[in-house]
Amino acid sequence: VQLQASGGGLVQAGGSLRLSCAASGCTFSTNYMGWFRQAPGKEREFVAAIGIGWSAGSTAYANSVKGRFTISRDNAKNTAYLQMNSLKPEDTAVYYCAAAQGLIFSDSDRESRYNYWGQGTLVTVSS
Repeated sequence: VQLQASGGGLVQAGGSLRLSCAASGCTFSTNYMGWFRQAPGKEREFVAAIGIGWSAGSTAYANSVKGRFTISRDNAKNTAYLQMNSLKPEDTAVYYCAAAQGLIFSDSDRESRYNYWGQGTLVTVSS
């Protein structure tokens, strides 16, 4: 399984970016997808997750991004997205997408539950 994250860049505070995570080598529709981020000098943290199948509409968000970020998926394109609006300087980080199989959705914020990881894409928000 390979995950390719893209869409990062430099944006001013208040701006928007959309990250993409293209998956290959797997049956994408059977994988829960998550986004995590790691800011300089900090540990990696959960950002958002989205379910599969009957729970494909299920989403989860970190409190710090709730109401500003939206996770979605397009199974036909084997791609997950993270729409980030009203960006703040504290959102600056490397963003990673991850895929999980057999996940209990209540555990979607746990790094250890994810089987596959992308390489990360840098988001820099200037003040």
